[in-house]
Amino acid sequence: MSDHSRDEPFPRKPLIAVAALIGFSLLLVAGARLVGLSASQAPPSAVSERIDLRFEDRADGAVTVFRAEDTELVAVLPPGSNGFVRGVLRGMARERRSRGVGEEVPFRLARLADGRLTLQDLATGRVIELKAFGADNEAAFAALLAHGNRVAAQ
Repeated sequence: MSDHSRDEPFPRKPLIAVAALIGFSLLLVAGARLVGLSASQAPPSAVSERIDLRFEDRADGAVTVFRAEDTELVAVLPPGSNGFVRGVLRGMARERRSRGVGEEVPFRLARLADGRLTLQDLATGRVIELKAFGADNEAAFAALLAHGNRVAAQ
C-alpha cells in the first residue's frame, strides 16, 4: 500500500493560504467593478443648448434634417456623405423598429454645460455621447446643432 496514513490531517497552512488568496481576489474584482462603474458614469450636467430633430430619407439617397417643433429645414445630407450621422441614425432606427416605435418622435441633440454633445432618441430613451466616437464624428452633429439653432433664430 501507500506510505500515507489516513490519520494524518491535510496541512492547514496551504488551505488557509489558498482561501485567503481567493478571498483577496474576489475583493479586488468587486472593488474594481465598483470603482469602474462610478468612474465611467459621468455626472449629469445641465443642458446649455438643444434642438429636437427629425430625419427623413429622400428617394435620391439624401437625408433631410428638420427642426421638430416647426418643421424648418436644418440641413440636407447629400447621398454618400455624412457616413457617421447616417450610421448612428440607422442604428437608432433599427432599435425603434425592434420596439415597434414609429418615426414621428424626434431625436434630441444637446450640448451639455460641460461641453459634451449627446444624441437622445426620445422614443426609446437611448442616449449616445458623441465624443466617444472622436472629434470629427462629434463635429458632424455639432454642425447640425449650430445650424439648427441659427434657423430658429431667424
